[in-house]
Parts: sequence; structure tokens; C-alpha cells
Amino acid sequence: MQEIPISKKIPELDFALEAAMLASEAILQIYDEKIEEFTKDDNSPITKADLKSNELIKKILSKTEHHILSEEDKDDLNRLQKDTLWIVDPLDGTSDFIDKTGEFTVMISLVKNKIPVLGVIAWPTEKIIFAAQKNQGAFQLKDGNWEKISVSNELDIKKCRAVGSRHHLSDKEKNFIKLLEIKEFSSIGSSLKVCMIASGKADAYITTTNKMKEWDSAASNCIILEAGGLMTDMSGNQITYNNEDVFHQNGIIVSNGKIHEKIVCEYKKLD
Repeated sequence: MQEIPISKKIPELDFALEAAMLASEAILQIYDEKIEEFTKDDNSPITKADLKSNELIKKILSKTEHHILSEEDKDDLNRLQKDTLWIVDPLDGTSDFIDKTGEFTVMISLVKNKIPVLGVIAWPTEKIIFAAQKNQGAFQLKDGNWEKISVSNELDIKKCRAVGSRHHLSDKEKNFIKLLEIKEFSSIGSSLKVCMIASGKADAYITTTNKMKEWDSAASNCIILEAGGLMTDMSGNQITYNNEDVFHQNGIIVSNGKIHEKIVCEYKKLD
């Protein structure tokens, strides 16, 4: 595999890439089996793949001695005393994994002083990896080669390509997209929505839910910013990490950056 073209690479990036690749391979092996689904305390689904991926990722990331916040582990609030923290979603899009849509990912991010400084997202079924490091750009690994990715230049909100959740799209979100007069909309699973915007294949993702958690966005936040886009809450505020409350209480807007302010302004008019 070609070396990622980042000259000032921090050592943690190699650990994150290795963990994402190994976890992807393990997930794919289980994907080909009959999938057994269980339910967590919050009624969300979990599979053997979530747990195996989590185990492999933690084994590799623990070599760095940074604390790890993972969706599949009990939250140790001692993390709040740490400046640097791994935030991990071992299998983002478990419902898509169960439904065999192929649209699920592995998400690994390193956060320093509440801001993601690197993000790695692996797409197991397509053998694609998205990766970014703060101030070093965003990249995609496909067929063994890294290439730089960037957002689109679309300035007209009516012409933008919006993406949204297949499983969790609310009436409020549908109505807001209609209000913006966005004609082109696609349903896509997991963090692939943000990856599409980061690579210029879509322009906006809007979710008003307060159900998303830090591990659902940390890796993609770094990637979208390094690709030239933006991720904020619905009011246009920066999203921070390693908070006591891991829920994003005010939704998320992701865009190519050029149409971001317009979306925020239109949403504020609804209040």
C-alpha cells in the first residue's frame, strides 16, 4: 500500500490506519456469515462484528496509551481529565450491516483539547479508506493509492445534492430540505454521507436529531474540515468533543462550506 502523502504525519495516524484496516477485514468475515443481532440497553442493535471490531481497534490504539472512548464500552469519565483522547465507533451503521446494504464504516478519531486532529473512516465493502490530519488535508485510499479529496464548489443551495439517513430521517428534516428547495436527495447509511460531501459527490447533510453522539461524528468532522467543508450544529456553532454529555444536543449540519451559512440562517428562521 502507498504511504499517505502527509509530510508532517503524527505517529497516531499510522495506528489509526492499521486499526481501521484490521477491523474492516474482521467485519467483512462476519458479514459473509449469518448475522446474529442483539439489542443494547438503549434498544439499538449490536452484532458480533461491532464487538470484534472494538476489540481489535482497542488492542492497537492502546499502544499509544491515550484513553479510548468507544461506543461499545462503558464510558469512563476519567477521560474528562485528559487533553488527548481516541473516539471510536467500531461499526457505524450497524442497521445497514444487518440489512446488508454495504453502507457501514469503521470510525477512528484522535481528539486534542476537544477538537479532532485526525480522522480515519474505513468502508469495508468497497475497501476504501478516508483519512485526514489537522492542517494536512484529506485523502482517500482506493485500489492501493492515496489521492487528495476536496468538497464541491456549488454555491446555489437549490442545486445542491443533499444526503440523509436511510433509517432515521425525520419529518422535520424532510420539511426543512423541502423549504430549502433542494431537489436532489439521496439516502445513504453511516458516516458515508459526510465522506461523500468531503469527496465532492454531495453538498449537504442536515440532521436535527439530538440522538447522535460524539463517536458518530468525530472522525468525519476532521475529514470534512480538511477537505474544505464545514460541520457545525444547527445554529452554526463549532462542535466540540470529550464532553461529559456525549450527545450532540442541537443536531448537525455538514456542507461544502459555501452554502453553510444560508442553511443555518434558514433554520434559525424556524425558531
